[in-house]
Formats: sequence, C-alpha cells, structure tokens
Amino acid sequence: MRPILCPRGFRAPEVGPGKVPGDEEHSMRKQKGFSLIELLIVVAIILIIAAIAIPNLLRARMAANDSAAAASTRTINTAEVAYFDAYPGIGFPVALATLGGVSPCTAGPATGCLIDNYLATNGGGAGKSGYNFNATGSIGAGSLINNQYYATAAPVSSQFGTRSYCSVEDAVLRLQPAGTLTLVPSYGACQALLPMQ
Repeated sequence: MRPILCPRGFRAPEVGPGKVPGDEEHSMRKQKGFSLIELLIVVAIILIIAAIAIPNLLRARMAANDSAAAASTRTINTAEVAYFDAYPGIGFPVALATLGGVSPCTAGPATGCLIDNYLATNGGGAGKSGYNFNATGSIGAGSLINNQYYATAAPVSSQFGTRSYCSVEDAVLRLQPAGTLTLVPSYGACQALLPMQ
C-alpha cells in the first residue's frame, strides 16, 4: 500500500480494517443529548413531587394565616383597651381605622396610633394575611359612651384560612368551629362562641 502524501503540517486520516474516514464524528453525534423517554421520566418525577408538596404547602400557609389572624385580633383587643383608657369620655372607637393613623402618626381621638395603619385600614380594604378585619364600638344599655366593641377576623376565602375569630370588650378571643368561614354576624353571636384554648 502506497503512503498518502500530505502537505507539511497535515496528517492523513488513519484508514484500516473496519474504519471509515469521518466515522468518529458520526458516532459522537449519536451520543449527544437525552432520549425522549429519559426526559418524560424526569418530568413525571417532578410532577409526582409537586403533587405531594403543593397541598402541604397550602395547608401550612392556611395554618400560618390562622395564627396571624388570631394574633392580629389580640392586637386589636389591646389597642381597644388602651384607647378606652386614653379617652374615657369617648370609650371604644366607633371604627377600626381610629386605632391606627398615617405615619408619622400624632395620637389623638381621631388617630389613636395604637396599631399599624395597614391593620387599622384592613390592608386598604384588601385584608391582611388572607383575612378581613373589622372592629366597631357601640353604646350599650344605660351608657353615655361606647362601652362595648365587637372585633372580627374572617378569611377572604377557603383558600386562606380555616375559621373566623371575634372578640368583645372582655378581650377574650373566640372562634367559630373549624371550617366555618363566615363572618361572626353580631356582638351577641360573638359572646355565644367558645373562647380559644
């Protein structure tokens, strides 16, 4: 067999039994990437993990919202009592917004500066942590001032919380049975509920 002559610096491809020039490049091309089956298996595994994780994540978020609603209702209770002590001639404020105030807040009968204004305005009407909050002061029998109040916390929807909360001037947090998402309708209905343990 005669040797193949090449210009200086170039090397002739090796040709021998079972070898075809350019075959190495062709075999490398076949091995790149993943097969469709491998990709489908990976996608299936990801979907299974998501199906397990997402419901647990939603339950955890609802539990966190429930805890935040209970804490916010307690904060409202503390602010109501502080407002009553600060302005005994008025009693409890007529509206929840009176307990807050825009920063920089100056305390007075119209802006108590006792709670965060975001909570005081119920998140600008959109709620806070998946719950809607409200508090209303009123005049009880034989009183000249607002000697009672009724505060509520109800989930925006069943995706955000598991129950509704309420409180009156005794500052005891009461709750509806789990799964009852409707707003506690009245002062008397709140008093009839069991306190939170």
